[in-house]
Amino acid sequence: MLGTTSVVLATTIVNVVLPGIMRDFAVDQGRVQWLATGFLAAMAATMLTTAWWVRAYGLRRTYTAALLVFVAVSLAGGFATSIDALILSRIAQGAIAGVIQPLAMIALFEVYPPEERGSAMAAYGLGVVLSPALGPALGGLLGQFFGWRAVFFVTLPLCLAALALAPTRLACFEQGDARRPVFDGLGFTLLCAFLLFVLGGLALAQRHELSPAGLALVVAGTLVCAVTFLAWELRRSHPMFDPRVFRDPVFAAAAAVGFAYGMGLYGSTFLVPLFVQTVSGFSVLEAGILLLPGGLLLAASIPPAGRLTDRHSPHYIVCAGLLCFALSFLLFAGSTAHTGFWSLAAWIAVGRLGLALMIPALNAGAVQGLPLAQIAQGAGALNFVRQLGGAFGTSLLSLLLQWRLAVHQQETAAGLEATTRAFHDSFVAVGLVFLSVLWPGWRIRRVTGTTD
Repeated sequence: MLGTTSVVLATTIVNVVLPGIMRDFAVDQGRVQWLATGFLAAMAATMLTTAWWVRAYGLRRTYTAALLVFVAVSLAGGFATSIDALILSRIAQGAIAGVIQPLAMIALFEVYPPEERGSAMAAYGLGVVLSPALGPALGGLLGQFFGWRAVFFVTLPLCLAALALAPTRLACFEQGDARRPVFDGLGFTLLCAFLLFVLGGLALAQRHELSPAGLALVVAGTLVCAVTFLAWELRRSHPMFDPRVFRDPVFAAAAAVGFAYGMGLYGSTFLVPLFVQTVSGFSVLEAGILLLPGGLLLAASIPPAGRLTDRHSPHYIVCAGLLCFALSFLLFAGSTAHTGFWSLAAWIAVGRLGLALMIPALNAGAVQGLPLAQIAQGAGALNFVRQLGGAFGTSLLSLLLQWRLAVHQQETAAGLEATTRAFHDSFVAVGLVFLSVLWPGWRIRRVTGTTD
């Protein structure tokens, strides 16, 4: 859990100090969004490789080596002297985080007997939820008093404590005598190429460097990589990513909601700190604290949301969560530079309440119809789709924000008004994303025969 908390904390803690990074390196939000997008894309890609690393080298070796690399790249990010070096360090952080995060879940299932796994999973879930809840406030505090570089060092004490405990506490996880499995190198390469085509194309579009021929190349490359990757994985007996899970209509609906959920969640954690520091004039500390009440509400709401999921069909709860999330951003779309701190905090809290409703219902509802042999693949695919949505959402919202800012600057001479309108358009887009998946969310019905 020390390692998991470190990588989850690193996922969003940087977002609150993005304006400071933009000022220090004299870059725009289109460039700095790669600190979020690159991390999430790399995390999505490597998350699918964790099972292979554990089978090949054992959990303890995998965990220790990955955590050492995570410490090294975190230090590199904190001491970076250029925006390119900083982006590379964040991509490396994300790649290692993708390997580390699933390890705690694997360990819990191996250590705890079935009758104790519920309590263990509750502790795991609380740790995962509290990290992003407290992360922005901690990042704001560090950014205010020590500068943005401090956020890259904040997880180091947790990592060092984890490394000190690993040799003895993880001694039970040793590699067996089984033959080392073959790594799916072609599948991983195709997946990385797919992400590079899509996110690279969006980055070029944002810098107005994508010609019609370049757009055609990006689209063709994306389609070829995606189709080839899926065809290759279908041929393998032990695929890294099993497309067969999408044959189940309930899982396919849950995956659509998960993609939108990732887009909205990670896209909003990118947009909101920028908005309140750029338009509302908040300090980095105020921007971090703004997210704290909603984060604490999220952590407190997870247990009752889990009990609701046990009693009622997931589709009711998922749709209620989507509506809360959509309402949160539609309220943000009506905000101005004069909107009060507590009003903004309340609107964030509405969205985090929606997230609390969705997490247990979506996770439980997604895999309920899958055969037992496919549940692990389904859970991995759902996490992958969610991270993929986060990478796409952050990149797309950054592109949308820049486009709408250019449009509104042509319509009005007031810089603050143009910026405010551009953010409003982006918030409306996030709200519409959540409303657009209400129909798939309604299809995530209980399949055990229980009726409400």
